[in-house]
Amino acid sequence: MTQLASRTGSEATGRTDRRGDIEGLRGLAVVLVLLCHAGPWAVPGGFVGVDVFFVISGFLVTGLLADELGRTGKIALVEHYGRRVRRLLPAALVVLVATLPLAYLLLPRFRWAETGWDVVVGGLWVTNWRAAGVGGDQLAADAWASPTQQFWALAVGAQFQLVWPLLLLGIGLLAARRDGPLRRWLLIGTGLVALPSFAWSVVYSHGEPAAAFFVTTTRAWELALGAGLALLIRTPALPLARTTALATEPVLRPGNPPTRPLLRVTGPVAGALGWAGLVAVGLAALLLGEATPYPGVAALLPTLGTAAVIAARGAGPGRLLSLRPVRAVGAIALPLYLWHWPLLVVAHAQFGDLHPVGALAVLLAAAALAALTHRYVERPLRTPRFSSPWQAGQALRLGLLGTTAAVAAGLLFQLTVWPPPPPNPATGVAAPPASASPTPAPTPSKPEGAAVLGDKPRGSKAGEPVDRVEKIVPEPAKAGDDRPEGYDDKCLTPAQESKPRSCVYGDKESAFTVVLAGDSHAAQWLPALEPIARSNKWKLVTYTKEDCPLLFAPVARAKRAYPSCTEWNRSVRTKLTGDDQPQLLITSSATHSLFADGYTLTGEYGRTELTGSFRETWSELADADLPTVVLRGTPQPGRDVPGCVTGHRQRLTECTAKREIALAGIGPVQEKAAAGLDGVHLVDLNDAICPAARCAAVIGGMLVYRDNEHLTASYAASLSPRLRGELDLALA
Repeated sequence: MTQLASRTGSEATGRTDRRGDIEGLRGLAVVLVLLCHAGPWAVPGGFVGVDVFFVISGFLVTGLLADELGRTGKIALVEHYGRRVRRLLPAALVVLVATLPLAYLLLPRFRWAETGWDVVVGGLWVTNWRAAGVGGDQLAADAWASPTQQFWALAVGAQFQLVWPLLLLGIGLLAARRDGPLRRWLLIGTGLVALPSFAWSVVYSHGEPAAAFFVTTTRAWELALGAGLALLIRTPALPLARTTALATEPVLRPGNPPTRPLLRVTGPVAGALGWAGLVAVGLAALLLGEATPYPGVAALLPTLGTAAVIAARGAGPGRLLSLRPVRAVGAIALPLYLWHWPLLVVAHAQFGDLHPVGALAVLLAAAALAALTHRYVERPLRTPRFSSPWQAGQALRLGLLGTTAAVAAGLLFQLTVWPPPPPNPATGVAAPPASASPTPAPTPSKPEGAAVLGDKPRGSKAGEPVDRVEKIVPEPAKAGDDRPEGYDDKCLTPAQESKPRSCVYGDKESAFTVVLAGDSHAAQWLPALEPIARSNKWKLVTYTKEDCPLLFAPVARAKRAYPSCTEWNRSVRTKLTGDDQPQLLITSSATHSLFADGYTLTGEYGRTELTGSFRETWSELADADLPTVVLRGTPQPGRDVPGCVTGHRQRLTECTAKREIALAGIGPVQEKAAAGLDGVHLVDLNDAICPAARCAAVIGGMLVYRDNEHLTASYAASLSPRLRGELDLALA
C-alpha cells in the first residue's frame, strides 16, 4: 500500500521506462477494495486488493534498494525515507485532518472523542495494531466503523518501509564479510522473513481471525514475496565482493560481469502466466469472503496471482492494464483509497444501509476528492524542486512536522469536543451540580424497561413513542457495551470457526439442561434466560455462532456459501440429539437465506424454502423427543438507534420505526414453520418490544436497541418475567 502513488518504472527497474501494467494493476486493486467496502455482496473478497498493493510495494521498494546496494555498497537511508514521506504523507495528512470536521458534522456526538483518538493513532502509523485490538471489521464501513480504519494498510506498509532498508543493509554487510553473492544473501534473508510470517499468518488467522487480518506480523510475508520477486526477475546491478555494506564504492572481482535475472519468462509462456495471475486475483475477489480465515493460505491466491502478473513483464493482460483509464485510476489509487472509507462511514451514519446507487454516489465523490488531492497536493511535491536528493532531509523534517500537526489536531479535537454531561431531557439544560440542591429523599424504585407495559403491552401508553424521557439506560454512547455476558466470555463462535464454542450458566451441576442455540439474535436472550435458569436451577448451555442460525441446511453469508456454519450445525445437532441430549432447546435467529446449487435463494421462493428448512430442522429435533421453544425474531428498526438517540434527545420520535416493517423479517417464516408441529412452541414477546404502531427507541427509561437490530442486555433482562411465563406454559 505504501507504493500506491509511486512511479512504477524507475523504482522497479532502475531505468527510465515505466511499468504501465503495474500502475494498471494498482488501479484494479483499489477498485476491488472500493466495491467490497461499498457492499460486500458485489465483490465479497475485494479486500484482496490490499494484498495486491503489498506485493507491488515489496517489489518496487526492494528493486530500488537492492539496485542501490549493489551499485554503491550502501543505502542512502535519509533519501529513502524522504522519498517515502513525500509520496505518502501529504495525501494521508489531508485525509486525516479532513476526517475531523467530517466527524463533527456528520457523526453522532458520542463518536467525536473516539474519532479524535483514531486520528492520533493514524498520525502515528499504528492504526493496524489498534484495529486488531478493538476487533475492526475490514468489510463493514458502517456507522460504527472508525473513519480512519483504512489507514491500517498504510501503517503496515510504513512499518515495513522503516525496517526493510535496515535489514537489507545488514544482509549486505554479511554478504561482504562472507565474500558471497549479494543476491543470494538477499534471497535468503527475504525467505527468513517470509516463511515464519506466513506460518504465523496461517495459525493466527484461524485462532484470532479479526486481529490476524490487521497485524504486521501476518502481512510481512506478502511484502517479502514482492521483494523476492524483485530479486529474481530484475537484472541486478554489479555484485558486491570484499566490501562493507556501507562502503562508498563496491570492490568488484576482475572480469566479473553483471549477473542475469534468475527468473525470466518470455513469449507465450509470459502471456499465459500474466493471464493466469490476473484470473487468480479475480477469483480471489469473487470466491473469498468474510467467513474465510484471512490472511493465511487463502491469501496465496491473490498474492501469487499478483506476482505472476508482475513476472510476465507486461505480457498477456499488460496491454489491458496499461490502458489510459485503468492507469488513471492507478495514479490516484492512494488518495482514492484514503477518501472512500470515511465518506462511506459518515454516509451510513446519516442514511443507514446504503442502496447500491447511494454507495456508487459516495464512491464517485471519493474519486473527485482523490483527483483533486492528486492534482493539487501530490503532484506538486513530485517536481524536481521537491524531489531532488538534497531535499530528502527537508522532506523528513516536514514529515515530522506534519505528523506532529496531525497528532496535535487529533488530541485537540478529542479534548475540545469531549461529550459534556447529557442535558436534562425535560428542560434541555445541563443538570445543576450536586451542591446546588439538597440530597433528595429515597424514593421507591419505579418499574423500568418492559416492566412498565403491564399485562397488555399493546394497549399500554407507556409503550408509545415520546420526544423526551427522564432518563435513558444505558447511556446511548455506551450502548454497544450493553450486551450479553456471553460476548465477554467468548461464547459466540466467530464466522471463521466451525467448532462450536460453549458456555454454561445457571446451576452448573443441575441434571435439567436447557440449551440456547442459534445466531447473535439467539444470544441476545441470554440476559433474560439466565435469571430464569438460576431460579429454576437449570443448567443453561449456549451454542451460538455469528450469522449462523440453528438450521440443518446450508445458509448464505454475504450471498456466498457459509461452510463453517454448515459444519457448526452438524456438530451442534450431534450434541442436541446424542447421549447428552438436553431437556429443552431454546432457539431464535435473524433473517437468513439458503444457499443451494451455487446460488443464494432470495425473494418469495427463498422465503418458502427457508420456511421448509426450519420446519424440517425442528421436526427432526421434535422426533428426537427434544422439546423446542422458538423465540420469534425481534423487530429490526434498520437504523443506528443509539446514534439517532444521541443526536435527538429532545425529539426521540425521530428514532422510531414502523411496526409492520420492523416485524416483516424472520417472524412470519418462523410462524409458518412452527405451525402444527408437536413439541415445538413459538413464543412471541414482540408486543413488549414494539407495543405501538411505531417502535419506540426508549421504553421505561431503557434504550431498547444497542445497534440497528440487537436488544440491549438491559432491555432483554427486563423481559425475563414475561419469558418465564411463556416457558412455564411451553413446559406444562
